[in-house]
Amino acid sequence: MGRIRILPDQVANKIAAGEVVERPASVVKELLENSLDAGSTDLRIEVESGGRRLIRIVDDGCGMLRDDALLAFERHATSKLRDVKDLLSIATLGFRGEALPSIASVSRLLLETRSEEETTGTSIEIAGGKMLRCEEAALGRGTAITVRDLFYNVPARKKFLRTEQTELAHIASLVTHYSLAHPAKTFQLTSGPSELLRVTPVGSREERVYQVFGSQVLEDLVEIGERQRDLRMPAPGVPPSEAISEYLREPEEPEARTFRLNGFFSRPQVQKGNRNSIYIFVNGRLIRDRLLLHALSSAYHNLIPPSAFPFALLFLECDAEEVDVNVHPSKTEVRFRHGSFVHDFVRDTIRERLMESRPAPTFPVSPRSPQHAPEAGQAAAQLPYSEFSQMVADQAPPETLPVGLSEHGGEFNVPSEAALPEFTLRAVPGPDLRLDFSAPPIEVTPGPQPSGKLMRHADPHGSFPPDALPPPDLSLSVLSALRPLGQIHESFIVAAGRDGLWIVDQHVAHERILFELVLKQRARGSVEMQRLLLPLVLQLTAEQQIDYARIADELHASGFETEPFGQRTIAIKAAPAALPASDIERILFEILETAEGETRGVSLDDLRRNVCASIACHAAIKINTKLDPGKMEWLLRALAQTDCPMSCPHGRPIAMHYSTREILKAFHRI
Repeated sequence: MGRIRILPDQVANKIAAGEVVERPASVVKELLENSLDAGSTDLRIEVESGGRRLIRIVDDGCGMLRDDALLAFERHATSKLRDVKDLLSIATLGFRGEALPSIASVSRLLLETRSEEETTGTSIEIAGGKMLRCEEAALGRGTAITVRDLFYNVPARKKFLRTEQTELAHIASLVTHYSLAHPAKTFQLTSGPSELLRVTPVGSREERVYQVFGSQVLEDLVEIGERQRDLRMPAPGVPPSEAISEYLREPEEPEARTFRLNGFFSRPQVQKGNRNSIYIFVNGRLIRDRLLLHALSSAYHNLIPPSAFPFALLFLECDAEEVDVNVHPSKTEVRFRHGSFVHDFVRDTIRERLMESRPAPTFPVSPRSPQHAPEAGQAAAQLPYSEFSQMVADQAPPETLPVGLSEHGGEFNVPSEAALPEFTLRAVPGPDLRLDFSAPPIEVTPGPQPSGKLMRHADPHGSFPPDALPPPDLSLSVLSALRPLGQIHESFIVAAGRDGLWIVDQHVAHERILFELVLKQRARGSVEMQRLLLPLVLQLTAEQQIDYARIADELHASGFETEPFGQRTIAIKAAPAALPASDIERILFEILETAEGETRGVSLDDLRRNVCASIACHAAIKINTKLDPGKMEWLLRALAQTDCPMSCPHGRPIAMHYSTREILKAFHRI
């Protein structure tokens, strides 16, 4: 008897479920994508016990006919594909035809659906892959799928599930992501009696970001806008038999494929410890693609530390033929037909927007004390501070100054942790598992007339002119208009601007200036060099010798004239003019001793930037260096002319802004 046999459908479905259904969030993803493909505009998701006990998704989509509903639970039964050629241009989120039979094989599933073409709906109940009943039912248009007791018949898989709060957090994160990708639809997520997310249709993604994350997060983001780039495809070839007639034809225009990118990304000072705050959508599909993740990190190269990650919400649109989504069972990975083009397009677009916006970091604000916060219905005019109460609708000032002068000297006390928003969605511990992603209304509803006790009186300490609170300018383009006041510890420049106070790190500011100067000189091939009186001989290790042979040309282009000088020895005859002679040896070893993941695995452009960053760092003004007013003014003007004045080449912030609004709040003026 032969050893090879065909597996029963029940076993095959459970094997497929192992690939498709990893956790409750996987079930939500598959069913949610089917609802979106059905044209739904209102999607309701209900879960219990983190999705283990119950997952129910109700939509108002096109629904299914009775025969289609029965056929949907057969393996590889789908309405999305007709021919093998359709795999080359998939425009829907689901297409494999494995989701429903896989989910039904490891749960108790109830399908209720009705199409507009039928007067009655269909109700199908399946447990462990076996159909229990199929009958007519009085239903509205759309589909409702209820999944109970997930993995009840596969206890080994059930043991690998995490806690209810962890599984719920995965579901909440998934639904939130898809709500960001579809701002014109309604999403509602509930867990038992708690409503975790509810967003209504809006006209733009910016409004949806406000609905989900709130205004504070939105202020820390930079909008890409609608950016696009065309890829010119060569004209299709002709068969050999038509080669003669081809000469008589007019040349055809090359076919153009358009790639569009929009969304949001964070300013450089918003730095995350992992990639969980990076959301990437390709043609509306949530993916985790290494190519696009590398493009995003390349855009932030020399702007944030290598170990930090930004917040990003990116939407890439392209022709369906340009992306292959049939490379992973859960459809979370894709492969681009022209990967290098897509990588450069995403990287260049984000870096260009960073250069254009030049966002400035601000000082962190301490949490407000609850006893000083006004009531929810209290209007701004009721705050008994000064005339500025009419101009801002905000809470009372913090109990302690976020940044201020100590009573014993001129030292600034800066908090150790920045109060930056947290984008990772986590379940709140305790009996109430509410994840509140909603934001307060933008408009403040006027309350009742203030009583005599809350009437605003003239401030006996004096008032400021109305223009003392200018509109906030979050761009570093105002650096050229700053007036230097002095230094702190001969390391930080304090400058006054129209909108508040600025503190500039003189070392990293000069480092950014020199970095861009060396890059431009390197691009022109005119790096200034100084010849050494005596060659500097360096002894290398075997690994350093290999690295030196690989980057010798790049070192020469950056201003280092070197040559081999025996076994594992090199001689340095010249170095960049800006470098002190005492730092030349240290810089060469710093470049050669770069870790494998930072030098051997990076592109030539990243290597060039690393070399220029090392040169600029060692040539820049050091801390504890006294500067006269003329030098401080020159430093600010030169910094304002750089392409990226917000971060040094190693990712540290250059300038911090303490706005007039925050100063007035700190002194209880508003």
